Amino acid sequence: MEYKIGDIVELKKPHPCGSRLWEITRIGVDFKLKCKGCGHIITLERQEAIKRIKKG
Repeated sequence: MEYKIGDIVELKKPHPCGSRLWEITRIGVDFKLKCKGCGHIITLERQEAIKRIKKG
């Protein structure tokens, strides 16, 4: 699947704040994701991010 900046994705496990929704803010060798619940920002390697994103 192709992802682009600004996409909202759902991860398999919820963030400690309770939200599963994340906004993609950077794409490259790694993905930068911003939690839609609390605004926390994380950086994941591309393969790890793709593995954690819930399908469908």
